[in-house]
Amino acid sequence: MVLKKDESKIERILSQIKTRRIDREIVNVDEEKVKLVIFLLNEDHFAFYGSNVKEILALTEITYVPGAPDFFHGIINVRGDIDSVINIHKYLELENSENKSRSRIVITASGNIRSGILVDSVEDVVDVPVSSIKPPISTLDKSLKDFVIGETTYKNRNVTILDVGKILGKEAS
Repeated sequence: MVLKKDESKIERILSQIKTRRIDREIVNVDEEKVKLVIFLLNEDHFAFYGSNVKEILALTEITYVPGAPDFFHGIINVRGDIDSVINIHKYLELENSENKSRSRIVITASGNIRSGILVDSVEDVVDVPVSSIKPPISTLDKSLKDFVIGETTYKNRNVTILDVGKILGKEAS
């Protein structure tokens, strides 16, 4: 009888020790996150920081502006405001997409500059941990290198994060 009590007591103590170890292993860390707007250009995933995206519009009539650079697609009227629209394919020296049915105009802003950027489709808006954003690979295509902030993954696909400030800065110059 004494043996059974001792065994029960030992089991209870071991259970408490195990519970304490598990409690110590669980660390509740609120990691800093950043919002990304993920979009497609051809079949590749790209993203802008959510803080640079003001709104996402369905493809609408874009008015051509004569004499504008190749990458300047035209202008649109957004509730009385006139915004330029950049053809990001030409801007980044990528092949133009054939699929226009899911195209969107992402209204972006950086500093005092605001512009629409034409993308093939917007896939998602997600919060990702800052630690999941890695520096861009060194073998990145030269046409992209100056505009890339970093890379992350989304649904097991590589996502290249573009710097809206640099894109809009080049447009203004």
